[in-house]
Amino acid sequence: MADDDSRPAKRPRPSSEERAPHASLLPPPQLNAMVSAWLQDDIPSHFDVGGYVVGSSIQKAELWMKSSGVFAGVPFFEAVFNACGGCTIDWEPVAIEGDRFYMINPVGPCRKMKLATVTGPVAHLLRGERTALNSISRCSGVASLSRRCADIAKTHGWKGEVAGTRKTTPGFRLVEKYGLLVGGASTHRLDLSQMVMLKDNHVWSCGGSIEAAVKKARGVSGFSQKIEVECQSLEEALTAAGAGADVVMLDNFAPDDLKRDAKLFKEKYPHVTVEASGGITIETMAEYFSEHVDVISQGKLTQGYDCVDYSLKIVH
Repeated sequence: MADDDSRPAKRPRPSSEERAPHASLLPPPQLNAMVSAWLQDDIPSHFDVGGYVVGSSIQKAELWMKSSGVFAGVPFFEAVFNACGGCTIDWEPVAIEGDRFYMINPVGPCRKMKLATVTGPVAHLLRGERTALNSISRCSGVASLSRRCADIAKTHGWKGEVAGTRKTTPGFRLVEKYGLLVGGASTHRLDLSQMVMLKDNHVWSCGGSIEAAVKKARGVSGFSQKIEVECQSLEEALTAAGAGADVVMLDNFAPDDLKRDAKLFKEKYPHVTVEASGGITIETMAEYFSEHVDVISQGKLTQGYDCVDYSLKIVH
């Protein structure tokens, strides 16, 4: 069942935009190229013997959600079967990205929920099956963990942003970043080009001078890019802000130290964003909530999530 108990049992069939509100963020050329690479990786020898065995008759396969979580990944699931060719997808009205479903049955097998029916040449259905399931199970896993963190922040009345990091799976970043958004978290920077982040290694490589690193970065990024500096102390944060940083990351601070130093920092630089990061988990994040902390980022949102279980079964 969905976590919105007020929803009627029968609902109008949603539009594509209503089903996947964030899908238009994904540029088709990048999405299609990524999916093509996934399929190429799955059939590297160019022969699909299993597809040869089943043939090309038109059949149907049903997508079932089998474990609790936030449903996410519609654009990737659709793109896989578009790339396989000759397939159409009929989504159930209940299949809305961002909705959370609970698969609970205390007696007997765990219940499951039908989300879609895919129709097409059976060889194409089976060729795309595992790649499509991999994408939505992982996207839903990120969205589910992100939703849990966002809910904790809401419960505690914290007004800041829960964010992921750049600790994503190579070749799968777009899916994981998309899952963060569906789950209610911020993506943080999408790649090295979106925001300048000067970490300890950057500063050390510039002779240990935060001012020199920020000045050099600002010289080429101009007004159009924010600059963030990773800081190990309040003194470093004040230095970074004084040099022109837009964001300071208070890294690996103990909760009490973070709250104290963030307050002192904001007294002098109220318009500079304060991010807390380093060693923060879903179990401990509430200890870091403060009106002086704007962002709490966690690498685990894209590194330590549990996948949501789905299956795609031929109708017989």
